[in-house]
Amino acid sequence: MSERRIGFVGIIVENRISAGERVNAILAAHGDHIVARVGIPYRERECCVITLVVDMTTDELGVLTGQLGMIQGISVKSALSKADALKKKAD
Repeated sequence: MSERRIGFVGIIVENRISAGERVNAILAAHGDHIVARVGIPYRERECCVITLVVDMTTDELGVLTGQLGMIQGISVKSALSKADALKKKAD
């Protein structure tokens, strides 16, 4: 099993009306792995920017970004920390 790592996902939504519902449904399905979410409407450019902080494996991140990337008008980029960085502290 892959190791969970902290990372981020940047999403640009070009048409919130046509894509917003699908984006929200996908994010809700992956909600257990989303640590933080910030959405900012950028009215001057008629788009919306969403930033996520995630705690996922590379496979989980690939599924999330793949699902988002299949939606027309969505651009998505992501990165995860290095495998040995930010180890989860044992209690």
